[in-house]
Amino acid sequence: MVLGLLTCPPTQHLPGRYLAIDCEMVGIGLDGSESSLARVSVVNWYGVVQLDVFVRQRERVVDYRTRWSGIREKDMIDAKPFEEVQKQVADLVKDKILIGHAVHHDLKALLLSHPHQLTRDTQIYAKKFGLTKSKFIALRNLVKEQLGITIQDGEHSSVVDARATMAVFRMHKKEWEKGVKPIEISGASKKRKGKIRVQDDDGSGDEEEGEDGDGKSGSIPNTRKGISSGLSTVGKPFSTSTKSSSKEKKSWWSELPKSGSKGSIRLNK
Repeated sequence: MVLGLLTCPPTQHLPGRYLAIDCEMVGIGLDGSESSLARVSVVNWYGVVQLDVFVRQRERVVDYRTRWSGIREKDMIDAKPFEEVQKQVADLVKDKILIGHAVHHDLKALLLSHPHQLTRDTQIYAKKFGLTKSKFIALRNLVKEQLGITIQDGEHSSVVDARATMAVFRMHKKEWEKGVKPIEISGASKKRKGKIRVQDDDGSGDEEEGEDGDGKSGSIPNTRKGISSGLSTVGKPFSTSTKSSSKEKKSWWSELPKSGSKGSIRLNK
């Protein structure tokens, strides 16, 4: 999958629930020291490319950084404007679980944000779950350790890097997804509150809390047993069947504790 040697059936060409992203930069400004987004690649669960596009530069490119980026001047001939690429990515990853290695750099380059709950950073997770002692392990080293595959040996490819990131995530998905808060489902199914099953791209699924679309409640946690709502309890009037009970209710203040008793209030002069 990482090297793009697999043949996937048409059913596996759709975006699905999980997407991995990677970007490549070129150098602009003084001595080409300033990075500018030049290529964006997004793949699905199976490594099938959903987006692979070059970004047109507004400023003169001083250094194409071909040795690392794999980008050349000819790649900019059919490049698209930044705004167009930004919108394409935003529309594609909306409501998806976005996977990346140091993915905040990719989002920053695109001037986009993504919900933390829907973001999986393989660099952070590798450290968090003890795959590495390094806080900022390079993708090539992580892939070599976990998959036994060598990437970025020479010119980089954002497609290969995105596939490699997805492959690492797939290997550890079961463990890494434990404890993650349930994903909020948009659209009509957002109103569901019973037990619903969310289908993963690999055919597995997780149960999450929801409510049926017709308004009927399903299993709702942290609810008092035997009470469907608080209205019947709060709205129940006091009994007024006898005059004595009515008088007792009206004279409740006469039984307030006196000074010095437990629960009394003393004012300091």
